[in-house]
Amino acid sequence: MKYLLLFILFFFPSCCFALCENTHSCILMDIDSGRILYSKNSNEKRLIASTTKMMTFLIAYENGNLNDVYEVGEEVLDMYGTSIYLSVGEKISLHDLLYGLILRSGNDASVVIASNIGKNYDDFIYLMNEKAQDLGMKNTIFSNPHGLDEKTENYSTSYDMALLSRELSKIPFYLEVTSTKHYTTTSDMKAYDWYNRNKLLTQYKYATGGKNGYTPRAGKTLVSTAFNNNLSLTAVSLYDSDTYDTHISLYEDAFSKYANYLILNKNSFFYKDKNYGKLYIKNSFSYPVLEKEKELVTMTIQIMNNVDLNESNKVGTVIVYLDKDEIHREDLYAKENNKKISFFDKILLFFQKLF
Repeated sequence: MKYLLLFILFFFPSCCFALCENTHSCILMDIDSGRILYSKNSNEKRLIASTTKMMTFLIAYENGNLNDVYEVGEEVLDMYGTSIYLSVGEKISLHDLLYGLILRSGNDASVVIASNIGKNYDDFIYLMNEKAQDLGMKNTIFSNPHGLDEKTENYSTSYDMALLSRELSKIPFYLEVTSTKHYTTTSDMKAYDWYNRNKLLTQYKYATGGKNGYTPRAGKTLVSTAFNNNLSLTAVSLYDSDTYDTHISLYEDAFSKYANYLILNKNSFFYKDKNYGKLYIKNSFSYPVLEKEKELVTMTIQIMNNVDLNESNKVGTVIVYLDKDEIHREDLYAKENNKKISFFDKILLFFQKLF
C-alpha cells in the first residue's frame, strides 16, 4: 500500500449544549453521515411506547405488499388506547393501515399488520428483533408491535431509535406517510379522516416527520426528523416532559452552528497515480461541521499494488479522518487505457508526494 495525505479541513469536536434538560435520554444525529451532534444518556434503555410502530412500519413495508387487503380479525378486540377503530370482518389495505399506524398511532392497526405479515403474530415480533440486530440496535428488544407496556414491554435507547430513523429515511413511502398532516381513505365498511398526531409538523417549520408516543410508564417519547441548510437531522427523546420544545431546541441549536460541508466531490476529484493514471470516485461525501472548528479533517489515499485492470478497475481507497477517527471510506477506480501519464501530470504527482 502507498499512502498520501491530501488536504485538511478545519474541525473542532462538538461542544456541550445545555439541552434536553427535561429529558431522561436524547440524541441528535445527522441522517446522511450518522454523526452524533448531541447526546444525553443515549445508550440508556427505556420503554419506548408508540415509537415502536416505526419498526412495525419497516417490517410491514419490507415483508408485505402495500396493495394487499387484510381482513380484520378478533385480534383488535384486545386493543385499547389510541385506535383507528377497525371492526372485525372489515377489509382494508396495508397501504391504509400504515397511514393509520403512523398518523393516528393505531394500536388496532398494528396487531392487524402483525397478524397478516410473516407466518403469524409471533413471527412478526421475531422479524422486528432480527431487524433491530441487523441495524446495530444492540440495546433494543421488542415484545409487541404497538408499544403498550402493561402486559409486554419494548425497550430501546435514543441512539438505537436514531439508527431506526436513519434507516426509515431511506424509504420514500415512509417519508411520504410521516410528513402527511391529513389523510382520508375508505375500507369496505367505513370512511376514514385522519390528522397526524405529531404536532411538531405544525409547530416547527423545518420538521419533516416522525412518530410520537406515550404511556404512563414510558412517559412522552418522540422520534422526529427535520431539514434546513442542507442538513437532514433526526432527534430522539425518551421520557421527556416537553417533547416538542426539546426537539425544536435541538434542531435550532444545530442549524445555527453546523454546515454540511462537501469533503469529497465526485465531479471535481482529481488524483493521478504513476501506475494506474487518473483515478476517480463514484460518490461524493459531505459531513456536518462547525464553523469555528479548528482541528483537522484529513484524507489519505491508499493505492493497491499490481492490480490487473482487465479484471477490476478498483485500485485503492480514499479514507477520511476526523482527527484520529475514521469517518468515511470511498473506493478509488482507474479508467481503462489510463496508464500513460503526461509530463505535466508527473509534475503534479511530484508535488502531491511532497505535501
